[in-house]
Amino acid sequence: MSYPRVLAVGDRAVTVQLGATLDEQTVARVRALDLRLRQSDLSGVLEAVPTYAALMVIYDRLRLPFARLREDLLRLAEGLEAGEDAGQRVEIETVYDGEDLGEVASACGLTPDAVVDLHSGRDYSVLMLGFSPGFPYMGFVDERLRRPRRDTPRTRVPAGSIGVAGSQTGIYPRILPGGWNLLGRTSLELFNPEKPDPSRLLPGDRVRFVPVTSLEPGPRAQRFRYLGSGIRVIDAGLLTTIQDAGRTGLRRAAVPLAGYADAAAAAAANTRVGNPKNAPVVEICGPGLKVAFEKTTFVALAGVRISARLERSDLQGASMPVPMNAAVRVRASNVLAISALDEGARGYVAIAGLQAPRLLGSASVDLGSGFLRALEADDELEVGGFDSDRIRLEPCPEPGRRDTVRVILGPQADHFDPLTIETFLSAEWRVGLDSDRVGARLDGPRLVHSGPSEIVSDGMVPGCIQIPPDGRPIVMLKDCPTTGGYPKIGCVIDADLGLMAQAVPGRTAIRFIGLRIEDLES
Repeated sequence: MSYPRVLAVGDRAVTVQLGATLDEQTVARVRALDLRLRQSDLSGVLEAVPTYAALMVIYDRLRLPFARLREDLLRLAEGLEAGEDAGQRVEIETVYDGEDLGEVASACGLTPDAVVDLHSGRDYSVLMLGFSPGFPYMGFVDERLRRPRRDTPRTRVPAGSIGVAGSQTGIYPRILPGGWNLLGRTSLELFNPEKPDPSRLLPGDRVRFVPVTSLEPGPRAQRFRYLGSGIRVIDAGLLTTIQDAGRTGLRRAAVPLAGYADAAAAAAANTRVGNPKNAPVVEICGPGLKVAFEKTTFVALAGVRISARLERSDLQGASMPVPMNAAVRVRASNVLAISALDEGARGYVAIAGLQAPRLLGSASVDLGSGFLRALEADDELEVGGFDSDRIRLEPCPEPGRRDTVRVILGPQADHFDPLTIETFLSAEWRVGLDSDRVGARLDGPRLVHSGPSEIVSDGMVPGCIQIPPDGRPIVMLKDCPTTGGYPKIGCVIDADLGLMAQAVPGRTAIRFIGLRIEDLES
C-alpha cells in the first residue's frame, strides 16, 4: 500500500494517512504535515487532529469540495521531512509510588529504582491527545520498560496518575477508567476547561519527568451549579441536559464536539421561539421533567412525540396540552410538565431567551468529559430577553421519518471483504440497550475483519462506525472521543446523524445505504 492516502471520513472530514505503524519517523511526518497545513491557511479547513500515522482534517464541504481538498493535501504531503518538535518543553515533578511499580520492575527484571531511572531519564514527545480531554500519549519508552496494558482495566484511575503501556507513557488528567501500568503520580493540572488554552500539553511538546519525594497540592474541583433567574427545575426527569451546537476547534486537545444529538430537531424548536438555530435547548431522554417559570416567555417542543401539559395557576389551576412544533406562551407561575416520549429517543424544549453557562465556548453538557452536568431539582436557569416578532405560533410541519441511514464507506473499508460489506449494507440493525450519547451499539449480524481487528489510533468524528474485535458495530454519536483504534467500516453523513440519535433501543429498525462523497457533490 502506498502513502500518502487521502480518504473521506463521512462528509465533513478526511484523513491523510502517512503510514500504518506507530514509529518516530511517521509521527514526525504527521506533525510536519500538520504544520504545513496550518501555515497554508486553506479556505474551508476548520481544524486538524494529528494522530500517530495520519492527520484528520475537518472541513466545510460547501466551501471546499472533497476533490479539491484532496489535491491540496496531497500537494502539501509531498517531500515531508521530520523536523524538530516546535512545542514547549515541560518538566513534570513525579512521585514514583504507583500501584504497578513493583510488578513492572519484576516483569522487566529490574529493581524499582532502575524503573524510575529509565522512565525519568529521557525526554518524551507528545504524540497526540485522545481518550479524554488533555490525555497525552507520549513516546517513546525505553525498550526495557515496555509492558502491555493490564488484562483487567481499573474502573477508576486517580487524576495525575502516570502510566506506561507498550512503547508509550501517559498521564490521566482526571479520574478515569484505564488499563495502563501505573508508575507514579503528579499534581500538575493537565486540563482546565475554564482557561482559553485548556490543555497544558499539546502534540509536539516535549516532557521530562522529574522524580521528587512530595508534591504541592493540586487544584480542587468545585461542584458546578446552575444559577439563574426565570426558570426553576422542580423535577429533572431522566438524564436531562442543556445542549447547543457544541465545541469546535479543540479536537487536537481531545475535546469532543458534543452538542445536540439531533441537530435538525433542536434547530426546529429554536426557530419556533425566535432563538438562533445554535442557541441552547433542553434535551430530554425520558419523562419526568417539570419546570416552573418565573418570567413570561415562549416554549416549543420538537424531536420525538412529547406528551406535555402546561399547568396554569393564573387560570385557577387549569392545564392545557402543549402542541408539538409550535411556540406556546408561558407566563410567570406556569409549570411545564412532561409525562411521556414516543416515536424516538430524544426530545427538545426550546425556551425563548434561554441562557446557560458556557465552558470552552459552549453550553453543551458532556458527561464523559466532565463538562457541566445534567440538570437536577432546584437548578435555576436564566431567561433573558427575546424578539417577539420572531415567535412563530403556527405549527410547522413535522419532518417525515425514515429508517434508512446514508453512510460513506471507509476510511478502513479495506479491512473488510466484499461479503462483509454486503452484509453491513443489507442487514437490518437495531440499537442496543447499552447505547448512549457516545455511541449507538448495534444488534444484528457480527461483522468479520479480513485483517487486523485493531488499527493504529487515528481521528474520529460523530458518525464513524467502528467495528471492534467482537464484530458488533458502534456508530459514534456527538459525545464520541476524537480518536479511536478500531477499523471504521463507514461514517454516517452529517444530515442523517439525528436518525441514529433518535433510534429507540431494541425497537427502531435501521438499514444503511452506501454512498461516495462524490455522490453528494455531483
